Amino acid sequence: MSQDLFLSALQKATAGTLGLAELINTANTLSVTGAGDQAQQLYKIWAAFNPEHPQLYVAHFNRGCLQTQAGDLAGAIEALTAAITLDPEFMPGYINLGGVLERNGQPDEAISLWQTGLQKVAAITGQGFDYKLSTLKQLARILADTQKIEAAEAILRETLALDPTQRDVIEQYLAMRLVQCKWPVVEPLPGLDAQTQVTNTHPLSLAAYTDDPLLQLAAASRYVEMTADSPLELAASDRRHAPVDVQGRRLRVGYISSDLRDHAVGYLMAELWDLHDKAKVEVFAYYCGIPSVDALTLRTRGAVEHWTDIRPMTDAQAAAQIAQDGIDILVDVNGHTRESRTGVFALRPAPIQVNWLGYPGTMGSPYHHYIVADGWIVPPGSEIYYSEKVVRLPCYQPNDRKRFVAAERPTRAQAGLPDDAFVFCCFNGAQKISRATFERWLTILKRVEGSVLWLLESTPETHARLLAYAAGQGVAPERLIFAPKLHNSLHLARYPLADLFLDTAAYGAHTTASDALWMGVPMVTLSGRSFAARVCGSLVRASGLVDLVCASPDEYVERAVTLGHDRAQIAAYKAQLEANRDTCDLFNMEKLVSSLEDLYATMVVDYQQGALPRPDLTNLDVYMKVGVDHDHEGQEILAMEDYHGLYKAKLASRHLARPVVADNRLWTAQDIALTDGEPAVPEPQARLRRAAAD
Repeated sequence: MSQDLFLSALQKATAGTLGLAELINTANTLSVTGAGDQAQQLYKIWAAFNPEHPQLYVAHFNRGCLQTQAGDLAGAIEALTAAITLDPEFMPGYINLGGVLERNGQPDEAISLWQTGLQKVAAITGQGFDYKLSTLKQLARILADTQKIEAAEAILRETLALDPTQRDVIEQYLAMRLVQCKWPVVEPLPGLDAQTQVTNTHPLSLAAYTDDPLLQLAAASRYVEMTADSPLELAASDRRHAPVDVQGRRLRVGYISSDLRDHAVGYLMAELWDLHDKAKVEVFAYYCGIPSVDALTLRTRGAVEHWTDIRPMTDAQAAAQIAQDGIDILVDVNGHTRESRTGVFALRPAPIQVNWLGYPGTMGSPYHHYIVADGWIVPPGSEIYYSEKVVRLPCYQPNDRKRFVAAERPTRAQAGLPDDAFVFCCFNGAQKISRATFERWLTILKRVEGSVLWLLESTPETHARLLAYAAGQGVAPERLIFAPKLHNSLHLARYPLADLFLDTAAYGAHTTASDALWMGVPMVTLSGRSFAARVCGSLVRASGLVDLVCASPDEYVERAVTLGHDRAQIAAYKAQLEANRDTCDLFNMEKLVSSLEDLYATMVVDYQQGALPRPDLTNLDVYMKVGVDHDHEGQEILAMEDYHGLYKAKLASRHLARPVVADNRLWTAQDIALTDGEPAVPEPQARLRRAAAD
């Protein structure tokens, strides 16, 4: 049928009787029936026979879109260039052509093109307004991807000046300020107050912004509701009530991740695939990341039994594939990170769904049943900060003991470090360096005479900002040294040049911590309350250096200063790390994988007994309002002793204005009675009332 339609349209085109509307309709029909090549050819032939048509640019544009979908980037560039040559005011052509240029490895050309396009829509009216916003967003994204962070932030600020209600732009804007160490991170903008900005901060950025686990839970829940809410009707792939009978067969476990490649998470998981007990577990990897054939991707593909690339699939298609594979337990290894596929989990293609490793915090969703942690990251009593049921490994984070370290070890001189100074280091990303953390570091440097701080390279503007801040606090700029980014094997090889790693807070080192400890560099870390603020403490403890995990900012500073004057103790710690590397929990992958498989088995039993956890999302909108009302940069939550008292006082104020129902976190029936001036309800009776209300 497609062939007949194509031939009929072709005859009309060559005879000059095929109008533009009929051309578009015919090409659309050909495309949706799988004859995209014929649709492209029809546009090309029509253009050749209609060189003077006033809307010829539309035919070129549509052909360019088809060629983009087909992966013919060179053809798409030719067609879209023809479109904007014919009509220099045609903004969709600029927007799409810039995207194709970017995909074709020409980011600078894309930036230049979009900047040209912006000049075409100076008038902020009608459709031009939408085109300008779209172009500004594309421009900001590509500037950020090419490390032109300062310019990207300026574009985002301009975008918010046009429309301050854009949640996605606010997210990007605050992420840009975090990564540039611009303090305060949140400052009022025209039409956009601080509370609104914090409300719209991305959950991952919020983990770096503040150690406030209740706010992080509420923000994650809000983000899920806005971006990947559960469908009102049951999806075809919904298997939430599917039987999980593993008698006579292996448990089918699926892992969804965009990072099974040259990425921190990819390195952490590399050995996991080799150690899964293939007599018990059938492993499925669902990859949703950028196209990759790097060594780590190939290693992973060779180790897992089933590999499916779901990047080209819609959420519904991916969920259908997972349901068809009969997955019993589906593990989200992205969480709220870039290129995540949370929408797949919303369709519930597996009876049991788990949050582990890729995102350091709760998902806040109604469809993630468990979160994998350990006893330090989520100690007893901290379960209230998570919507999922907390299950625990001996140590939460896997590691790759086969990681490659370059044989040639540089000298301090080769790394730009002084030979005789005490070298503190921190190779965490700049977005994790808060003002409070940096000020603690400067205090340490001032008290350890002649010491230096070795940081990972960022942008020149960020370097200048940190150096100026240090100088303003009385620390000579030359005492901050920036390490250029290197391939992982070379980066690992230079670690032993450092004496002591100083962790960041509230978002600490994760993979970076494992790397440092593997290479024998001790770490001082400050454990807060939230997941991201406690991972490093877990890893340091699992390595055997329990006394280097601090409970307060003052203890953190004092421990670092003491060690900065005690090279003998540093040498002892380094020797301990080397001696324990093969036996400590941090690098005991057999123990981790066996424990993880035991957790999976327990989840199956829960499911079979009708005891699958139900995520608790009660009152999270209220906790969100309480959390954003606090000045997180003016008063560091991590340093507060009575964190729960802060929340309870504000919950009581809100309850007086508008009643807040009791929940299973901080706001109990007793709190309600006290706030209302009534006699306190005995706790057993309060529980009965809550159960009746439920």
